Amino acid sequence: MQHKWTFLTNHSHVLICVAQDPDIRLADIATRVGITERATLAIIRDLVDGGYIVRIRVGRRNQYRVNGRLHLRHAVEQHHQIGELIELLADENESGPGEPEGASS
Repeated sequence: MQHKWTFLTNHSHVLICVAQDPDIRLADIATRVGITERATLAIIRDLVDGGYIVRIRVGRRNQYRVNGRLHLRHAVEQHHQIGELIELLADENESGPGEPEGASS
């Protein structure tokens, strides 16, 4: 039986995808997370507006940089930084250029 809920939100899934690959395309994020490109774009906008990622235009494509120093938003975990979450959950085999800023101290 497949469960219909997960422990993390789509926002966190998108953030992890961006942290693992700063050059990732929206379509690829959508496929990995299992949401539409439109939903992916809305989440990216939320993350940019919140300062959690920075969108950098490189030619015709976007590149993303994660601000790992910002804190999680919910009161239960707000004492933790985004970089901690990414460090915990991002696949080490896919890290590298997508490592969040401020994640390692």
